[in-house]
Amino acid sequence: MPHSLSVVLITFNEAANLPRTLESVRWAQEIVILDSGSTDATHEIAGQFGARIFLESWKGFGPQKNSAISHATGDWILSLDADEEVNPALAAEIQALLAGNPTFSAYRIPRLNHFLGRPLRHGGYWPDPKLRLFGRGAARFEDRPVHEAMQSTGPVGTLKNPLFHHCYATLEDYIEHMNRYSTAGAHMLLSAGRAPRSFPAFVLAAIVNPAATFLYNYFFRLGFLDGREGFLQHLNHAAYIHWKYAKAWAAVKNER
Repeated sequence: MPHSLSVVLITFNEAANLPRTLESVRWAQEIVILDSGSTDATHEIAGQFGARIFLESWKGFGPQKNSAISHATGDWILSLDADEEVNPALAAEIQALLAGNPTFSAYRIPRLNHFLGRPLRHGGYWPDPKLRLFGRGAARFEDRPVHEAMQSTGPVGTLKNPLFHHCYATLEDYIEHMNRYSTAGAHMLLSAGRAPRSFPAFVLAAIVNPAATFLYNYFFRLGFLDGREGFLQHLNHAAYIHWKYAKAWAAVKNER
């Protein structure tokens, strides 16, 4: 007997992305959406696809995703972000896997990131494997407010076909996103006692580190092969690292 599948997402004002994502998993037995107060058409779109919708206040990415997973009833769970898409080849691979007896408790899926509409195949952005498919109770996300990773309690396999990640359609989206993420990242640095406190430490963390990251990913990991979009992605990622450490340094400075 085939294993049932629950697709689980967290949302906040994702009306622009949600139709593409939910259309790509219409074949799943259950769609669970945990929303944190959307004011756009997110709820209406979710309802059109027959999703079960739950409302909870925002707790950070890791805790929020774990809470969403707790509402799923399927034998297996596929955790997605609202800007991701299960392409037909991946859908067929998952369906074939769950029609039999999966060898592993959880599976990583290669993710193809798209920046300004262009897939990034170099610079460390491919294959970007993410643990997203797992038997219910076999994995959970770390309790981190951002950059949450999933941990499995059993053996992990890898699927062949990629998950499409339509991460940033415009530069404005990217800048707004990185501003929020850098603030959360700065709070994590402060909580871990890793915020730069001296000026030399600030220079190393907020200037040398971003520059070195750009040079490594753009040149040594061949990010330049992804054209103008690749250049902008790596340049702005370096800026994000700078913002994260600069915000943490500023917070320490204001405490004095």
